[in-house]
Amino acid sequence: MNLGRPAARRSSGEPWGGVRPFSIKTKLGALVVVSVLITTGLSMIAVHTKTELRFITVFSMIATLLITQFVAHSLTAPLDDMNAVARSISHGDYTRRVRENRWDELGDLAQTINVMADELEAQDRQRKELVANVSHELRTPIAGLRAVLENVVDGVSAADPETMRTALKQTERLGRLVETLLDLSRLDNGVVPLRKRRFEVWPYLSGVLKEANMLASTRAGIASGSGGHTRNDVHLHLDVNPPELIAHADPERLHQVVANLIDNAVKHSPAHGRVTVKARRGTPADSLELEILDEGPGIPRSEWHRVFERFNRGGVSSPHGPGSDGGTGLGLAIARWAVDLHGGRIGVAESERGCRILVTLPGGSSVPS
Repeated sequence: MNLGRPAARRSSGEPWGGVRPFSIKTKLGALVVVSVLITTGLSMIAVHTKTELRFITVFSMIATLLITQFVAHSLTAPLDDMNAVARSISHGDYTRRVRENRWDELGDLAQTINVMADELEAQDRQRKELVANVSHELRTPIAGLRAVLENVVDGVSAADPETMRTALKQTERLGRLVETLLDLSRLDNGVVPLRKRRFEVWPYLSGVLKEANMLASTRAGIASGSGGHTRNDVHLHLDVNPPELIAHADPERLHQVVANLIDNAVKHSPAHGRVTVKARRGTPADSLELEILDEGPGIPRSEWHRVFERFNRGGVSSPHGPGSDGGTGLGLAIARWAVDLHGGRIGVAESERGCRILVTLPGGSSVPS
């Protein structure tokens, strides 16, 4: 689909003073002019040949009706096609498209309908993926929790602290998923206010990385007990320059950004890989730049624009690294939402190796005097 076509169509009409040569207005105007010319021409022929006026009138009406019928058919045929496609869309069939073979207003309308159909088809696919992803994510901790409780009830395992800790972790995993879905709901409703304050970047990010390490260790322990796998072999490195850098942001929302980016980088890191989190003063000088760099396979440039879409789990069929899972595909979408709340930017940047995500928060940094 050529999304740049409307611009090309508009530019083609510039020599005509804003009227496109193939627009509907032009065609209707040409119809009037041609009808007048036919009538005038036949009238002149009648005067020179002394033909009766009634014959000239009949011939003029027939010629005008034939031309009008031709023009009307060229206008109504695509409308019938659009009506059929719109009816199919209303019944849930998003596969049909309107033919884009015109260069007038109806061609623009056909393109708009096709874009709408593409977006509706994508949303329908995302809805189905959400149900599948959430069902999968809920099934695993529920099955683990049920197994632990059944063992306790049947007397296979004792209700000792270790068994209860395992059950607690499964419950916490369910809580994290519910919190993710709540974040998504807040994202849609736009009800999350920013509570900005100033804080030191080094101890803040150091705490986020410690939490990520603790969470990875906890997940690894649960996974090993259930025969699964998770990542606890990736080294997290923090680089803040200058060390006394001060941030002005919402700590809770910024935590969502960094934690989700770290989690994604760890999932796609090779065995015993390294994930680096950098913080710098940006350009302009009062902005804050955060960079998360991993050593994984990277992201193809063609996929850069889709990285932060909801439910997008990447173009790689399975994340690199032993036993990683793709998650729900909501983490990066939530990260982008949190950055947008700050009025910042987030995107994939050039990198010689792995994937490099760059976050810029305006008016977000300073150095104490």
